[in-house]
Amino acid sequence: MTQRILVIKLAALGDVVQAFGPFAAIRAHHPGAHIILLTTPPYAALLAGSPWFDAIRDDGRPAWTDFPAVARLAAWLRGQRFDRVYDLQTSGRSSRYRLMTGGAEWSGIARGASHRHANPARDLMHTAERQREQLSMAGIQVFPEPDTSWLTADLTHLDLPPRFVLLVPGASAGRPGKRWPVQNFADLARALPLPVVVIGSKAEAPLARAIGGIDLCGRTSLRELAAIARQATVCIGNDTGPVHLAAAMGTPTVALFGADSDPALCAPRGRSVAVLRRVPISGTTVAEVIAAAGCE
Repeated sequence: MTQRILVIKLAALGDVVQAFGPFAAIRAHHPGAHIILLTTPPYAALLAGSPWFDAIRDDGRPAWTDFPAVARLAAWLRGQRFDRVYDLQTSGRSSRYRLMTGGAEWSGIARGASHRHANPARDLMHTAERQREQLSMAGIQVFPEPDTSWLTADLTHLDLPPRFVLLVPGASAGRPGKRWPVQNFADLARALPLPVVVIGSKAEAPLARAIGGIDLCGRTSLRELAAIARQATVCIGNDTGPVHLAAAMGTPTVALFGADSDPALCAPRGRSVAVLRRVPISGTTVAEVIAAAGCE
């Protein structure tokens, strides 16, 4: 009988990208299984066509007050009769889902889990090491490099230059200490020897206007962001999801950190990643960024 596996990863972009490695490891460990991802709509679209899942369900985070939606999800979880669940969200919400999956084996932090990640220091570990340890405790010992060649998009309508630097000046609006000053990005853009492409949400378009260059804020899907990042000569940006995505695409990446996040816990991972951290973040100079990017 085909083994049925559920993987839970609901958000956010940087965390979903950092789960690419665990996704690949779970598929390698269960090559013949039917694996379903429970996530939310943005990441269902991003991961469509990946080699890691046979199906994706995107209603993984209904409001607790939306009783019909919660009931539908609970009924689906019960009815699927999963053999094992890998909870990579490891939140209070996702841990509650264990009560909806019957007797499935459970890898996560939920009480009563068959393969509980009970390391009391887990929150002091980098996301990548924490998830690897969690999966190791569930019997997964092989961690292949995740193949992202499937993550493509048609970019011809954007008319991008053949070589460019990708700038990511935004970050969480509620955490301004994660943002390198926009004036620094503008000074950087003028100092670089290549044209710049600025990406972000629609709300971050004013940052792009202040910086100059090609403004793609609010104009791309997550899959298009991945494809743009893959074409970039280098990506420079704050600790935010698109920077993690660029690093995962193998793009040389410079990630800027301040006091609001700790690179020891969440720095992007990739083939060529440089991390610059100053407290406050404004203390990082344009010259340091240019040197780290190899654009001197």
